[in-house]
Amino acid sequence: MTELISHFDLQERALGDLTSFVQFGFIAGTLVFAMLTIADRYAPSKVFLICGLLGAVANVLLILDMHTISSLLVLRFITGFFLAGIYPVGMRIAADYYDKGLGKSLGYLVGALVLGTAFPHLIKGGLDQIPWQSVIIAISILASIGGLIIYLLVPTGPYNRRGQDVDFTVFASVFKSRNFRSAAFGYFGHMWELYAFWAFVPVILSTYQTYHKFTELNIPLLSFLIIGTGFLSCITSGYLSLRYGAKRIAFIALSLSCLCCIVSPFAFQLGHASLFIAYLIFWGAVVIADSPLFSTLVAKNAQPEIKGTALTIVNCIGFTITIFSIQLLTSLNGQIELKYLLVILSIGPILGLVALSKKEAL
Repeated sequence: MTELISHFDLQERALGDLTSFVQFGFIAGTLVFAMLTIADRYAPSKVFLICGLLGAVANVLLILDMHTISSLLVLRFITGFFLAGIYPVGMRIAADYYDKGLGKSLGYLVGALVLGTAFPHLIKGGLDQIPWQSVIIAISILASIGGLIIYLLVPTGPYNRRGQDVDFTVFASVFKSRNFRSAAFGYFGHMWELYAFWAFVPVILSTYQTYHKFTELNIPLLSFLIIGTGFLSCITSGYLSLRYGAKRIAFIALSLSCLCCIVSPFAFQLGHASLFIAYLIFWGAVVIADSPLFSTLVAKNAQPEIKGTALTIVNCIGFTITIFSIQLLTSLNGQIELKYLLVILSIGPILGLVALSKKEAL
């Protein structure tokens, strides 16, 4: 991202804008998908394929040299729009295959999302001086292959309940269930923290280097490690949910990530880089560990015939929330020291914990 910003001679605040416009596109996509109940009316694997291919095309067009900030933002928006047919539809596919053990299956699915998020950092950090354009091309190719794999190898699952009609009241109806609201609000608090943390991982590492002049860090590789460790924590939390329940494990993970936010000013004072990196790896693990469990709770407490749409709606609202946290941190970065700024991310987990602490049996 930093090289793309430099290549097109953009202002530093473009980092937040380019990230947020993906979220804007995703929100618009989920709104359209939810209103038209696409995830429930059509074969999920076909929706996944089409959106994977179209999203890849929009992504790879970033490498053209004729772009302005406006055209870059439009392409980021389009990419985000078609992600609405990937992430929530992927969860719908998993829910179509599992009645029991959904937490475990979504643990693997969200773990794959985490690796996908971290993978560009690995490509950049693993190959010295690789052009940013090559990273974009590689990721677009992988996205297309992913769509083809789902379409060719994953048919409609046995628990699929196909919806028939467009339903413009679905936004209101899904929140009638008290248990559904509790799960959804917990997820919203989680989302306030998650994507802002991911977006700022390289900035956090760079800031630590600034505080500790003789420290040299491989920021791309460490960013991959910090974000990518969530792959293992998602799988682990999925298995733990089978024994202890999704709500309990989600509450523990959200509490731990909240604690990481709160202690961040002290963590930057750690003189040994290895301790600071260990802290960030732990944060990277717990910040996402609850995500598959919230999706499990949402899916289990939604009406079966609108399960895909319910997941899409919750994703829509969750990603709307990420825009506010990302833009807030971007606008305040420089005015407030980053080590104090990260404490703001604890607001979401605190409110999410309040939602989860209600006595309903999720």
